[in-house]
Amino acid sequence: MEANTPMTGGSAHAREVLEPTLFELSRPGRGGGKVPHPPKDALDGIPAAHRRRVPPALPELSEPEVVRHFVRLSHLNYAVDTGFYPLGSCTMKYNPKLDEWAARLPGFAELHPLAPASVAQGTLRLLWELEQLLVAISGMRAVTLQPAAGAHGELTGMLMTRAYHEARRDAERSQVIVPDSSHGTNPATASMAGYETVTVPSDDRGNIDLDALRAALGPRTAALMLTNPSTLGLFEEQIDQVVEAVHGVGALAYLDGANLNAIMGRFRPGDAGFDVMHFNTHKTFSTPHGGGGPGAGPVGVGERLLPYLPSPRVVREDDGTFRLEQPAERPTSIGRVRGFHGNVGVLVRAYAYIRAHGGPGLAEVSDDAVLAANYLRHLVSPAFEIPFARSCMHEFVASGRDLKRRTGIRTLDVAKGLIDRGFHPPTVYFPLIVEEALLIEPTETETVETLDAFAAALADIAEQAERDPDALRAAPTRAPVRRVDEAGAARHPDLRWRAMAGAETPCPD
Repeated sequence: MEANTPMTGGSAHAREVLEPTLFELSRPGRGGGKVPHPPKDALDGIPAAHRRRVPPALPELSEPEVVRHFVRLSHLNYAVDTGFYPLGSCTMKYNPKLDEWAARLPGFAELHPLAPASVAQGTLRLLWELEQLLVAISGMRAVTLQPAAGAHGELTGMLMTRAYHEARRDAERSQVIVPDSSHGTNPATASMAGYETVTVPSDDRGNIDLDALRAALGPRTAALMLTNPSTLGLFEEQIDQVVEAVHGVGALAYLDGANLNAIMGRFRPGDAGFDVMHFNTHKTFSTPHGGGGPGAGPVGVGERLLPYLPSPRVVREDDGTFRLEQPAERPTSIGRVRGFHGNVGVLVRAYAYIRAHGGPGLAEVSDDAVLAANYLRHLVSPAFEIPFARSCMHEFVASGRDLKRRTGIRTLDVAKGLIDRGFHPPTVYFPLIVEEALLIEPTETETVETLDAFAAALADIAEQAERDPDALRAAPTRAPVRRVDEAGAARHPDLRWRAMAGAETPCPD
C-alpha cells in the first residue's frame, strides 16, 4: 500500500510504522550461501534463445531478515484473533482452534485429490456425513459440497433451477425476482445463469412487499432469491405467504443462507418449502475468511432439484464403504461446478465445528448471536437512528442520516473514527436502501465488555461530530496509514513496486 499519498498528511508517521518492502531491505550478496550452487552445465538443456540475458531482479536477504519481515507485517494486520469484526452480512466470528487442528491432520491435509477411494475412506466418510449434517440443519433433501463460496453456491442453485425448467420444457421462464434488501451477489449470479432480474421493494417493516411481489410474479418467473434473515437484519414475517405465492406461479424459492448463523436450530428453510439454498460454511461453521477466501458454499436442494445436483457426489455403499459417483452415473446432473470435491480443508473445519457443538449447541450459537445484536442495537440507538422499529436477528442497520444532516459527518467518517478507537469498522453504505447505513453484526463470540466498548466508541464519535467535526474528518490519525483516496485506489490500483526516485527517495542509512 502506498502510504505517502497527498491525502495522508503524515508520510513521516507512515514510514515509522510501515514495513519496508523486501526490495528495500535487499543487499547484494545476502541470502545465497545456504543454497547449493547448480552445476555448470545446468542450463545446457535450455535453448539459448529462451535463457535470461541478465539474472532476475530478486531481492537478496538472509533467512532471519525474511522471517522477521513477514512477522512484522503480520503485526500490522487486524485479524479475527486480535480484535472484534462487526462486519454486518459477513459473520466474522472467532474461529475455534480445534477446527484448525482437525483440518491440519495429515490424513486430511496431505491426501491427494486424485487418490483412489480405497485410500480416501476417511475423507469420503467425513464429506458424506457433513452432507447429512447440513441436511438435518437445513431441512433440505440433499446437499452438494462442491461450490467454492457463497456466490458460487448461488450460481450452482441458479444453474440447477435453469436445468429444472428446461427439463419441463418451460422455456418462457426468464426472470428471477430479487428483493431490494438482498445480497448484491443474488442479481449477479442470476444474470450469469442467463436470467433477467426483477427487483421488488421492502415495506415499512423491512419485509418484502407482498403486493409488489405478487404483481411481479407470473409465467416468466423462474425463481425468487430471498435472503432470510435479510441484510436489514430482519426475519421475513410473511415467509409462508412469500413461498406460497412463488410456488403458485410454478417458480422455485431460493434461500440465500449467508445469514444462517441467526436461525440454526430455530428455523429450517426446507420445512418452509424452499427448493434450494446455499450455506456459507466459512461464516457459520468456522473458517477464518476475508481477503477473498478461503470459503465453501454447499448447496441444499428439495425434491424438485434433487436430480440436477452437481456430480460426482459421495456414495455410501451397502457394505459401509464410500466412493465418488462414476461419470454418467446420474445423467440429469448439471455436472461439475468445481475441480475435485470443493475446498475440503474448509469442509473439515465445518464438520469439526458442527460435531463439537451438536444440535443444542448450534441453537445456542444462534440464540447468543441474536441476543448480542439486540443488546448492541439498544446501546447504539441513542446516538444513531435505527430505521426499523422491531427486534433484529443477528445484525442490525443503523443510519447516520440525521448525524450527516446536522454536522456534515458521513458514515465513512464514522468508520475512520472507529479505527482511531481501536475497532474495525462495520459494513458501511450497505444495504443500499438505507441512507448512510452502518450494518453491524456482533456475532455470538464477543463478550459483553467488548460490545459495551464498541457502543461507547460510537457514542464518542457522535459527540465528536457535534463538537469538532473537522477532527473527525481527519481520522484515522493513529493508524499506520492515514485516510487515502479509496475511490481512486479502487479505480486506479498501483500493484507494482518501483524504487523511489528523486525527492521521494528516503535518506540513506
